[in-house]
Amino acid sequence: MDIVIRTAEPADYAELGDITARAYLDDGLLDGNTDDSYERALRDVAGRAADAEVLVATLDGVLLGGVTFAPPGSRMADIAGPDEAEFRMLTVARAGRGRGAGEALVRACIGRARALDGVTRLVLSTQAQSPAAHRIYERLGFVRTPERDWAPVPTVPLLTYALELYAPEQ
Repeated sequence: MDIVIRTAEPADYAELGDITARAYLDDGLLDGNTDDSYERALRDVAGRAADAEVLVATLDGVLLGGVTFAPPGSRMADIAGPDEAEFRMLTVARAGRGRGAGEALVRACIGRARALDGVTRLVLSTQAQSPAAHRIYERLGFVRTPERDWAPVPTVPLLTYALELYAPEQ
């Protein structure tokens, strides 16, 4: 069977929260945080779903991972401007990696951004320790935007990427 991307349902929230927090912990992506507030945010899928769209990837009914898609104006957006959508918290369970779930989730975000009137760019923030994710972004046409790099806390510098959704007029 193929990977299925769908909107997360309340029955998915606890499992997706665990998958997300576990992936960040196992990959060392929470090491620079001085408290556990970001881990709590990763686990709070219901909170994210209240102000953004949470998507999940499943294979044969097994939840592999998820992502949070923030349209313009969403409180879940960290760096997006008025004509931009953003995605965050892309994660795939260790057991599900290498099956295309991460790329399928990113492609779903691209599709959702393209479907929104007035959205010209899709943006994201990522940690330097996520080279597999960087390869997905670059393969799909995202480019680094170092002028937008930022740090939510001093010990967690984030790299940024953007994808122009429409070619500029010639």
